[in-house]
Amino acid sequence: MNSEIQQIITARRQPGAASQALISRKLPDTLVPERPFLVIAADHPARGAFAVGSDHLAMADRWDLLGRIRSALAVPGVDGYLGCADTIEDLALLGALEKKWVFGSMNRGAIIGADWELDDRQSGYDVEGIVEANLAGGKMLLRIDPHDRGSLDTLEWAGRMVSGLARAQKIAMIEPFMSNRQHGRVTNDLSTDAVVTSVAIASGLGTTSSYTWLKVPDTEDIERLARSTTLPIVILGGEVKNDEEATFARWEALLELPNVIGLVIGRSLLYPPSGHVEESVARAARLVGAKEN
Repeated sequence: MNSEIQQIITARRQPGAASQALISRKLPDTLVPERPFLVIAADHPARGAFAVGSDHLAMADRWDLLGRIRSALAVPGVDGYLGCADTIEDLALLGALEKKWVFGSMNRGAIIGADWELDDRQSGYDVEGIVEANLAGGKMLLRIDPHDRGSLDTLEWAGRMVSGLARAQKIAMIEPFMSNRQHGRVTNDLSTDAVVTSVAIASGLGTTSSYTWLKVPDTEDIERLARSTTLPIVILGGEVKNDEEATFARWEALLELPNVIGLVIGRSLLYPPSGHVEESVARAARLVGAKEN
């Protein structure tokens, strides 16, 4: 067991130590970055999602995952982290979140394969918890299937969270998809038409959109993606692709869109095909740095 994991395990024997480490960390000077940014995301395991490529349990090794996240956050140019309370507090105990923008995952009830997977109500951070932990905002997964009643309940909940986060002057980061169930498995439609539709629906949630960001996937027609909203867009990484060069080229192109403000990337950087986490993260950080210049 490495020393950092032992440090976390020892601290977690003291009730309240983890949350106190998070609350007392040094905060960034602004609510959100005022330039292009890179945020590392790793909230997947909290809904039973562990797969990276053909390895269906890659993210189930928490000690390995934390090591990868810790290495990524230490790379110059990485601005923040998106995750659930458990990993956020683990990283706070290590001092890895000092001066970082942190976003808390709010709904992790969409357990993969569950009959009620699209009834994805709040099961992680709530608005009060985000405020108390001094987080920059909350992230919501919003999968919309016109044939699944659970999507309506999720939409209603997401609208309330957007309004609540705005009242608290916190960012509501919505990750919307048009989805459907095939052979018992929920899949997301990544076509341009579907992404544009999901963006339009998510943009209208809540009593104000002034604190809303949209976390969206790459899609074929990126100009149509940009023109589908005036809200800030962050790009998600999605499934790990074998062609790392093509992945970086697409991110570079997406960063040229006028309303794309940053990258929020998980598995593609934490489990890169090259196997070199720090090198891949540093390359992504250079992309957002180049856009700033």
